[in-house]
Amino acid sequence: MRYYVVSDVHGYFSLMKQALQEKGFFDDKEPHKLILCGDMLDRGKEALEMQEFMINLLHNNELIFIRGNHEDLMIDMLDRFEDYREGISLGFSHHNSNGTWGTALQLSRMDELSALHNTQEFINKTKESDFYKELIPASVDYFETENYIFVHGWIPCFTEDIPVWYCGNRHFEFNPDWRNSGKQDWDNARWFNGMKLAGLYDIVEQGKKIVCGHWHTSYGHSRFENKGSEFEDDADFSPYYGKNIIAIDACTAHSGLVNCLIIED
Repeated sequence: MRYYVVSDVHGYFSLMKQALQEKGFFDDKEPHKLILCGDMLDRGKEALEMQEFMINLLHNNELIFIRGNHEDLMIDMLDRFEDYREGISLGFSHHNSNGTWGTALQLSRMDELSALHNTQEFINKTKESDFYKELIPASVDYFETENYIFVHGWIPCFTEDIPVWYCGNRHFEFNPDWRNSGKQDWDNARWFNGMKLAGLYDIVEQGKKIVCGHWHTSYGHSRFENKGSEFEDDADFSPYYGKNIIAIDACTAHSGLVNCLIIED
């Protein structure tokens, strides 16, 4: 099977489509599938176009959708909207900065004022979207082939009980039974920096390459290859290849790029 692999496209449908066109996805006559390693939406303004494209692939059995932390954020925002409503209305909620709110407005087809004044209608309309109703339920924690494992952040591992989004000086240990991890461990793993865990803690699956997103590839190039900075003009957002890892998050909102791998396995 031939797999075209992207990650963290964050609602930038045109950029993703361009990357797929350049790799020959639309002209490929052989059996092939798209693997999206999480974070399908949030930040870009083409949520509806992305949704239509992905739902068509899903219905044609041509999509493998790995759940990302932004899919979790959407579920959390809608389930606890009243808790976040004031912060969202004032613009200082993490759902504003992460783009969850903006995406939900696109999916609900409501403007901000109407959504804040008719919250239940807004929630219902967003939950009726194909993204929430079909794509998120169809998402998986990981996908594995003979030689590759596809995840969003990284595989679950043993770590200290501190906030999942904090990747500072935590201590990590490999969990040989990571495939059988529970929901909370996978929720945590979607926030991990795979390049750091592979490069500094040697948390890898021997004999396989783990393909991940979530963290900008310029981190790996800068930290482990001494190539440029993370976000300045010399930053390298091309795929990062390390020991048992391929990272592909091009930080699309910043770089305007989408990395696309072609893997046959």
